[in-house]
Amino acid sequence: MMSEKSVSKFFGRSRRNTLMAVMAGIALVAEGGAGFGLAPVLGQAAHAQDTAGAIKPSGPSQKIPDFVGLVKQVKPAVVSITSTIKADALEGEEGGMGGMGGGMGGMPFPFPFPFQMAPQHSRQTVEARGSGFLISADGYVVTNNHVVKGATKVTVTLDDGTTLPAKVIGRDGKTDLALLKVTPSQKLPFIELGESDDVQPGEWVIAVGNPYGLGGTVTAGIVSARGRDINEGPYDNFIQIDAPINRGNSGGPLFTQDGKVVGVNTAILSPSGGGSIGIGFAIPSDTVRSVTDQLRKTGHVVRGYLGVNAQVVSPAMAKALNLPSTPDGVPPSGALIASVSPDSPAEKAGLKSEDVITSFNGQKVTTPHDLAVRVAAVAPGTDVKVGYVRSGKAETASLKIGNLASANNDGGLDGSSTNAGQHLGVSLTPLSSDLRRQLGVGASVHGVVVNEIQPGSPADQAGIRAGDIIQAVGGQTVETPRAAVTAVRAALGAKKPVLLRILRDGQSLFIAISPDGGNGADQSENNDDDN
Repeated sequence: MMSEKSVSKFFGRSRRNTLMAVMAGIALVAEGGAGFGLAPVLGQAAHAQDTAGAIKPSGPSQKIPDFVGLVKQVKPAVVSITSTIKADALEGEEGGMGGMGGGMGGMPFPFPFPFQMAPQHSRQTVEARGSGFLISADGYVVTNNHVVKGATKVTVTLDDGTTLPAKVIGRDGKTDLALLKVTPSQKLPFIELGESDDVQPGEWVIAVGNPYGLGGTVTAGIVSARGRDINEGPYDNFIQIDAPINRGNSGGPLFTQDGKVVGVNTAILSPSGGGSIGIGFAIPSDTVRSVTDQLRKTGHVVRGYLGVNAQVVSPAMAKALNLPSTPDGVPPSGALIASVSPDSPAEKAGLKSEDVITSFNGQKVTTPHDLAVRVAAVAPGTDVKVGYVRSGKAETASLKIGNLASANNDGGLDGSSTNAGQHLGVSLTPLSSDLRRQLGVGASVHGVVVNEIQPGSPADQAGIRAGDIIQAVGGQTVETPRAAVTAVRAALGAKKPVLLRILRDGQSLFIAISPDGGNGADQSENNDDDN
């Protein structure tokens, strides 16, 4: 403590008494004089503030969880995956979410998955690394589709360093999932899939994987949000997390504290393209379970089919349709049926255009995307109930879900869009008045609009874009998705490229698409005054 003499020297004798009183108070507090000296004075001043109406959170006192025991148990089931990929197949993939597009729906935020580490190039091949995890003792491994897409050779490295060749059992580009199989000499440790629907924002989660080739890396964070649609696929329903994940974590598991996998780490949002900024996305385990079960049994995925084209309900549309508001004042929502496909499950159940679907099999539907995800997740042949509003009155319809793969019409294959030929990889929708306004075309323009493009499909390779208006197929004009489907199938049946005349940004183009995805694309502008 400063002496009385030093106090006078630094602060002057005129402030001596005041400062010494303060110092005495500090001394009392330091010596355990609770209720005396400076502390009570400051406390009274703080409590003098008006705290009426302040939020006073309460809850159990918790420490940051310790994940040591959990990691020791689950880490042996996490593997590293090395894919040998042809160099030409890699072009256009690096820096993008391979197999799911190169960015967040056209937004300038690249996803650095899956090709991490500065891949080792040879003249013809590239080695890329990712992550995965064992789901059975006999060697089934879950990973991302983009980790093994286009691979000529895949190997799996176990936690103990053992490397085994892997066979790709099946891949599903629409959910970015793949199932591999290794043949071990003994039973392998594996982990179970949990219930992603039970995961809540704020919950602790742990990501394990192979970032930058550093196998067996563990990071932790919390669930930031659920049900994220990042416009990378028709069935986006991601869990958003802030646990740091980086290049090479693709395909790795996301655990909750009970040791169950609730997600597969798939993408990150990175403005610079360099690494994690705390915004990552994982495929929910409920989706993983459905897809991998099908891949394991048949090697491919079948999805439910409803047979409607739907659109978002705007506030003005809600008023025009006399939709009731919720008791808490939230604006009406749902999937507004724009059209119903002939002979579809929806038509057979009596659903009509202008009906607004509000629930599907007991689950709330707020957007067409919600409907698409829920319909696709149901196995064909399943009986479901659809809640909808017609003329302001709530109704319920019972129907049997169809098979998307065998649907032979122009209806929405996933509940929201129209397939225009599975082999070409495009989804079509009618040229409605709303789309005419959005695309800036008049009533004299006829055709069908490209709604979605399957990444890596022949249509994607040929340069077809969402928003293109297909006006003719093989010289035959088309005005409905059904007409386009029929013309495309006729061309495919003749085993020749499909010639499309499209309208893009006011200009006519011809594009030839080879069904095998070869170099069959040919584009030329045509200034046709009639179009």
